[in-house]
Amino acid sequence: MVHVVDLGLPDGGFLMVDLYRLLPEEVDALVGDMGQPRYRADQLLHMLYRQFPSGVSMLKQLPSKMREAINTGGFSIGSASEVGRVASEDGDTTKILLRLDDGALIETVLMQYGGDGGRRTRSTVCVSTQVGCQMACTFCATGQMGFERNIKAEEIVAQVLHFASMLRERGERITNVVFMGMGEPLANYSETLRAVRILTHKRAFGLGQRHITISTVGLASGIGRLAKEGLQVGLAISLHAPNDSLRRKLVPTAKPNSVKELISMTRSYFEETGRRVTLEYALIENVNDSRDLAEELSSLLRGNGAHVNLIPVNPTAGGFRRPDWKRITQFERVLKSSGVNCTVRVEKGVEISAACGQLRTDVTGKGRQIKGLTGRPHESCL
Repeated sequence: MVHVVDLGLPDGGFLMVDLYRLLPEEVDALVGDMGQPRYRADQLLHMLYRQFPSGVSMLKQLPSKMREAINTGGFSIGSASEVGRVASEDGDTTKILLRLDDGALIETVLMQYGGDGGRRTRSTVCVSTQVGCQMACTFCATGQMGFERNIKAEEIVAQVLHFASMLRERGERITNVVFMGMGEPLANYSETLRAVRILTHKRAFGLGQRHITISTVGLASGIGRLAKEGLQVGLAISLHAPNDSLRRKLVPTAKPNSVKELISMTRSYFEETGRRVTLEYALIENVNDSRDLAEELSSLLRGNGAHVNLIPVNPTAGGFRRPDWKRITQFERVLKSSGVNCTVRVEKGVEISAACGQLRTDVTGKGRQIKGLTGRPHESCL
């Protein structure tokens, strides 16, 4: 077996390592161990991140002996396969269901913007970092499906490359990646960070760090670590309430005094990275959308500098409803009148259950029949 530097495998194993797990420096080591010249590493990286091969046999630019060495060394290509797809009527949002090597299912979403009458100007991939989620947020479909396992870095990268390959055929490309799909990214910290470094490395996928946003329900230790990574990625924190008693009803895993702690961390993250933090606030009818709560939130955030993203809650099986537009705009006006920078998120993919809080995979039946990919939101596609 070819030996390379420690790849940080979650299970400590080394069986059939996906080449998409390797950082460019690790590819250099792999190629060097094979006795191949350095330029072969650049060739391999170019094929992986520009041609999107589905197997080692497709690496035709490499010598046959090198391909054989990759195979016998325990390396493979491809850790996810598409088993379902649904697109919105306007074609701007596409949700795919991916099966991972162990049979686990995840959803990932492509959202496209602009480009009337031509190519889209922005193409954002929303990736999942866990199969399910442990955070159990009451209004989030993923949180209600339970937790199965963390997703490996190569499986995160595969989600992006799957859409990158699709867009290449249209003459388009991925412009942004948001870690806002299934799961809590900072609860899968090492794999999330490895994926970020691969996606942003100039010799790998090469996406600008400022074009990546990591969303968290508010794991303070993870936020602190992320601030010291030397990265320029964006950070979004799911707040959803201006006080702890209400927040713990919506986010059962929230710790006491989490609201003030998280608001304080927006300042420290900005001071460490220079990046302004976004506070996400899911507006739920008759739960957290009152004028009094808007004023309470305003008093907490006045002068903080964070940006508030108001998200009218999306339909799930939890029975929560989004407020009417009048209450949404009233909440927004209260914040803005106090000098708090905020916007109301324009949702994409609600009709195909691909919007915020709606991702969930359910399979039933003998042959693992896939539910929820008909484009019609229903109880099993949340």
